[in-house]
Formats: sequence, C-alpha cells, structure tokens
Amino acid sequence: MAKISKIEAKERIGFLRRELERHNHNYYVLNSPTISDFEFDLLMGELQGLEKMFPDLVSADSPTMHVGSDIVAGFEQVAHRYPMLSLGNSYSIGEMEEFDARIAKAVSSPYSFSCELKFDGTAICLTYRGGSLVRALTRGDGAKGDDVTRNVVNIPSIPKHLKGSGYPGEFEIRGEIYMPFEAFERNSAERIENGDEPFANPRNAASGSLKLQNPEEMKSRGLDCVLYHILGENLPFRSHAEAIAAAASWGLPVSEYSRKAGSIGEAVQYIEYWDSKRHDLPFATDGIVIKVDELDLQRRLGMTAKSPRWATAYKFRPEQALTQLISIDYQVGRTGAITPVANLDPVPLSGTTVKRASLHNRDQMDLLDIHIGDYVYVEKGGEIIPKITGVELSRRPDDAGPAVFPTVCPDCGTPLVRDESQAKHYCPGISTCPTQIKGRLIHFTTRKAMDIHAGEATVEALYEKGFLKDLPDFYSLTKEQLMTLDGWQDKSCDNLLESIRQSLEVPFGRVLYALGIRHIGQANASMLASHFGNIDNLMSASRDELLQIDEIGDVMADSLIDYFRSEKGREIVSALKAVGLKMSTEGTEKVRISDRLEGSTIVISGNFSISREEMKALVEAHGGRNSGSVSGKTTYLLAGEKAGGEKLRKAEKLGVRVITEDDFYKIVEE
Repeated sequence: MAKISKIEAKERIGFLRRELERHNHNYYVLNSPTISDFEFDLLMGELQGLEKMFPDLVSADSPTMHVGSDIVAGFEQVAHRYPMLSLGNSYSIGEMEEFDARIAKAVSSPYSFSCELKFDGTAICLTYRGGSLVRALTRGDGAKGDDVTRNVVNIPSIPKHLKGSGYPGEFEIRGEIYMPFEAFERNSAERIENGDEPFANPRNAASGSLKLQNPEEMKSRGLDCVLYHILGENLPFRSHAEAIAAAASWGLPVSEYSRKAGSIGEAVQYIEYWDSKRHDLPFATDGIVIKVDELDLQRRLGMTAKSPRWATAYKFRPEQALTQLISIDYQVGRTGAITPVANLDPVPLSGTTVKRASLHNRDQMDLLDIHIGDYVYVEKGGEIIPKITGVELSRRPDDAGPAVFPTVCPDCGTPLVRDESQAKHYCPGISTCPTQIKGRLIHFTTRKAMDIHAGEATVEALYEKGFLKDLPDFYSLTKEQLMTLDGWQDKSCDNLLESIRQSLEVPFGRVLYALGIRHIGQANASMLASHFGNIDNLMSASRDELLQIDEIGDVMADSLIDYFRSEKGREIVSALKAVGLKMSTEGTEKVRISDRLEGSTIVISGNFSISREEMKALVEAHGGRNSGSVSGKTTYLLAGEKAGGEKLRKAEKLGVRVITEDDFYKIVEE
C-alpha cells in the first residue's frame, strides 16, 4: 500500500466504510448488488490494510468488525444462540497456503481438511428439538436474525421431522438456501413477462424469495437447501465429516460434492478441479470452503470478531471478457418497460458465445458512462445472464459518442415516463403502442392464462391483418378470417376456434392474470380473485383496501388502480364480461374425483397432452399434493416431453419413481 498520511487515511477510511455499508445494504437487504463480490472484497481489503496501518482509527462499528445484515421489516428478530459469522475470503492459492501455515503454527497435532462447494445462496440456521424443526433464522447481523420459519417449512428438501434415531435432543444446523438454475430461469422469465425487473442472479433470487411475506408465493419459487455445519451442546462427533454424515442419515440435505483432503495440496487439487467444472453444476457456486475437519482443533483455533480461524473461502474470480459495443437496442416489453440491450462483437464466455448483454436501465448506462464503440467488460451474473460491468477507457475510440437513452417510445413515438420505484422508463401508450398490444395479445393466449392455441406468429399475423386489435377480439374471430392466413386449413382453424370456446371455462384467477396488468403475476392474480370474489369488487377497491392485503405492496396497488380506473382497462373488462369469461369465483370449488393419490407428493416436469395447470388440478382432484422440486418426500416425478434433466437426475439419485402421463392415468383409474 502506498505511503499515506494519517489525515488522508482517516478520510479514505471514512469513505470506504460508507461505501461498504451501502453495498452491504444493497446486497443483504435490497438483494440488488451494484458491484461484484470481487470488487467488494477489494474495497474491504483496502480498509483492512488501512486499519492495520493506523490501529487508532479502528472503531467497533467498522464493516471489518461485523458481518453485513439482512434484517428486514415484517419478520420477528430472534437472537442467535451461537454467533453466525462470515468466512474470510481469498483469491489465490498462495493465500490458501498461508491459511495452512497459520494452522500448522497454532497446533502441533496432525489435521486434515473438509473441502466443500460454496453454494451461492442465503445463509440459514435451523433448530431441531426432539427431532422436529422448531425455528429457522437468517444470518441477520450475526447476533440476531429474522425468523423465517413460516417460509422455510415450505421448502420440500428441509424435513419438518427427522428420520431414524441417534440425533441430539436439540441442535442447530446451518447451511444455505439457494435457487437452482432451472428455477432461476423460470422465475426470471415470469418476472420479465409480468414487466418486472429480472433477478440479478440466483443468490439474490433466493434471498428475496425467502423474505416474501406470502409463504405460498415463496413456495412457488422452487428454493432448495444444503446444510453444512452442526452446533450444539456435547455433540458426539469427532470430526466435521462424521457430523455431516450423521445429518444425512437423519434426512437432512447435505452436499454430495464434499471431499476430505489430507493436506493443503489435496485441497488445492479440489479447488482446481471445480474451478473448471463449476459450469456443469445445476446451481450457482462462487467458490470453495476449506475447513479443518477435526472438531477439537476447531475449538482450539477459535474465532476472530468476524470469522472462524479454522475455515476460509477460496473465491472463484468471475469470468470476464473484453469486447466492443457495436450498438444498443431499446426493447419495448409487454407492459411498456424500455430495456436497453447492448449488441456486442461476439465473444466466448463461460462456455457460450455472448452477442448481447442487458444494460438494465438508463441509470446503469449513466453509471458506466457508456459510449457506442467502447470496449466493455462482460461477465455472466450468477454464471447465467451476461452483463456489462465496466468500460476500458484506454481503448475508447476517438469517434465514440455517448449512448443516448430515448425520450420517446422507439415503437410508437409516445413520450416515455419514468417509474421511480424501479428506475425504469415506460411507454404509457397502452392502447396505441403496437409492441405492447401484440405482447398483451400473446400473453393472453399462454397456458397459464387463457390457453388459446395460437402461437406468437399467428397472433402477429392476425394483428397485422387487423383481425386482432385487443383482447376481446379473440372472441369474434371467424373461420373465414383464419383461412386467410398462409397455410391454414379447416383443421387448424377448427382447433384454434375450439380452444377459444374452451377458454370461456378458465377460472377467474387465470382470467385476471391474462389481462396482463403490470406487476401482477399468476400467484398475485389467484390471491386477488380469491380475496375479492369477483371483478366488480376488485375494480371498486380503494388503494387502502388493496394495501390491507399482506401480499400487495404500493407498486402493485398503484398498478391495479391505474388499470381499473383507466378508460381502456374498464372497456376491456366490460367487453370480456360480455362474451362470457368468468369474472367471479362463484361455483369454482375444487372437484374431488377420488382419494387415489391421498398422501402422495407429485412433481410435474415437461409438456403433456393437457396444460400443466390442468395436470396439477388433476393431481389435486385425486387427493395428491403438487410440489415444485424433487426431494426424498416425493412420491412420483410425473415426466412429460422435455422434462427437466436435473429433476430426472435427482429422482434417480433419490430412488423416486418416474412415471409418464399414461402411467399417471393408470394409477388414478385403478
């Protein structure tokens, strides 16, 4: 570190502390980080160096002395029985060897290491008493955490009751709640479809989902869990590996990828293997955790104020590529949101060729000071979504001009408005913007909405011909109109018209979702339909009445008010009521056909001869329970065409029976 005066150091320390606290808040509370873990660790390392150089400037409230806090309103805070600390980070093999040298200096007896993948999720602490789960706490500020038990019990892989015997009367087990890539991609696609900002990465998605106020909505997010550290009084284990093996025998989810290393050399081999193979995993991992395996040595090595001395994390550097920005497209979403997308000179990154990357919004563009023609650094957020993280100013061409965010809709020319709550710009031309109209028509036809059998190309062709101008027009389509489409014959026309007739039976919750109201997803629509009972009650609800519902916040309440108070929104609802769509929950009680699946838990994956929602309804009609992820409690994995590979692999590993659609019908008809 360059020579620095005490006055300069004091000023720099103050700046670094403010920056780190701000980034901690973005990361833990808002679940919306603005810098990478590597950049954060560089700032933290600089602060630690300055505090070491000027020890009289160290203070108890410095970020170097405590972990970031994820405490949020809406949950009870409970003190941790044992402090929940964070791990020290390293980015080089040399630092790992230094970690080993410190241990060798502190202890005289032989030792080994436990090597584990560092799951990129959100920390959790579970307490079991008498074999039953009694409490689940987040890390919080390390001393206390949020009680999220009501949400955690809805994660299928976490058992409410332990199996087998030999477990302590009371103990804690800590781990990570994470979102597998398959669930992350599904949830992100749904958010984009609903006009919401996509999740930044699986870690933020997991953390945000765990803190949802509605446990049922959280349940649909597909969270999973891995546990890796047991705490309690007089535990009968000599090593960490022995304790984790016992946890697995009690039905607790532990990692299958952990390995024991007899030396730091073997631990380095484990690190190097997973640094190259991590992209093959079905979940995000950002490093490797190395722990002294012998528990008596862990106790002797002890803790610092912030982290254990017997464990450290080797963090993988994010893969990064430098390439040139060719141009920026400004895409108009179904709800009018404008998203800038960078077109790049194709570059290989993390096993794929990246040609495009999201710039998110104008604020991000301004922060980067991005110019057309710039050479930009591209990373994959959570190893999935390409994002631009910086500009190489030394290579900026002389003729590079600043990127200019549009002031009018690139599709219809309507002046844009800014949604301050999301830092997003929107086109307000709900009834005049062709892209929004077509997006709304396509959304209306989807399986989770009205399940009308018309693809995007068909909807666009009908729009271009003037046969579809808005949602009610589906119910006035004629066979003569459809026959004007290229390649359409009697059968294809009849199939589409029949699906339109069948859509008249779609329940109110799905009709409400099909309207495409900004920020209102499927779960919210179903909840609103159940709460208000019919469309008239919902349309006349005041903002205060909407906000009294736990799951509805300011953004959703304002969106509902704007839609139902607008002339266009009321016009669409009136026309859809007139053609006979269900606008009430009356008469929609669940049908019970049999008890054939009573006590069975079924996971559905892939495509079937009927919609997935209809298949789920059939499971419930025969007494079964639907689940989003495969676990030891799953009875059947019902696999259709293009079933998820990860679910099939997990079912095989756990010995869960995989059945086809035909098998399912045979079971319920026995």
